[in-house]
Amino acid sequence: MKLKDNMQRLRELCFGKEELPQEVLEGIAKENLWNLWVPKSYGGLELSLTDGLKTLRYLAQVDGSLGWTVTLCSGANFFIGNLPKETADELFNNPKEPVCFGGSGGVFGIAERKGEGYIINGTWKYATGAPYLTHFTLSAKIQEEGKDILDEEGMPMVRCFVLDRKDVKVINDWNTMGLKATVTHSFEVSSKWVDEKYSFVYNQWYHPQNIFKIPFGVFADLTLWVNYVGMAAHYIEEAKIVLGQNGILEKLKEVVSRSDEKISSWAKRTEDNINLEDRFPEDWIREVHCEASASVKTISKCIMEVYPLLGLRGCSNGHQLNHVFKDYFTATQHHIFSAKVV
Repeated sequence: MKLKDNMQRLRELCFGKEELPQEVLEGIAKENLWNLWVPKSYGGLELSLTDGLKTLRYLAQVDGSLGWTVTLCSGANFFIGNLPKETADELFNNPKEPVCFGGSGGVFGIAERKGEGYIINGTWKYATGAPYLTHFTLSAKIQEEGKDILDEEGMPMVRCFVLDRKDVKVINDWNTMGLKATVTHSFEVSSKWVDEKYSFVYNQWYHPQNIFKIPFGVFADLTLWVNYVGMAAHYIEEAKIVLGQNGILEKLKEVVSRSDEKISSWAKRTEDNINLEDRFPEDWIREVHCEASASVKTISKCIMEVYPLLGLRGCSNGHQLNHVFKDYFTATQHHIFSAKVV
């Protein structure tokens, strides 16, 4: 099944599911969507930022869990840019199955230096797509003889790691009202030694493609932002069937349209900045984040204004309106766009 030509069929397959159906996962693999950002030399699509965002936005409009899972997992495969060539060659050249990274950016564990590597212990939350992953990524504080190693600013040093799924224990604890099929479980690593070559840090690149020159914060903001917009566009589709032409719904449509324009503008400006000498100053990065956050808050407010007009269809478990509503507001709890403790 070709995903981009089967929106309604995909929605039917994904609706109400606790995991993405096998047919959908096979379609993702066949169209190489885990590898949106991976260089062609490693079997990826090597999409530009603009084209990749369009793909993610479409998938989110099809179904929230589908868009969110592909976004977060392709976003983890994006870390190929942080891996030395030797490690990237090992993991991505001629794999036994399509490579799918995923994990947690939270620093929930310890990596104790041992020889040419680290012994890792800890429990990490929120690994989107846990059952679908071939490798888990995680962040950990670096220690030596039980003491934190400090960086140049006197803060605990943190590195990220890639582990094979066989070295990770998945904890089936994802129990939310929406985004159920993302199966964003926790995972545990217990006294696992990991070679130094499987560690990395954000924004230290080993590959020349332009996509890897974009600060990870900007990349994360834009790729998540399109998910909120895509889910809101789906909500509009379903609400229009119930409400027809309605002033409050039109307000939501205008907000989504403006958000689409802003995302396109930021994507183009980001691509234009890649080759400038002072590419991404801190205030520029903050501006992207502030605009994305403000957009999501406005979309949320508008959806809440539409919701009371929808009657029982809006809160019935068997209706797409309720499905999209729960997906969207579960997504708003992601730490990037939420100040709440999760």
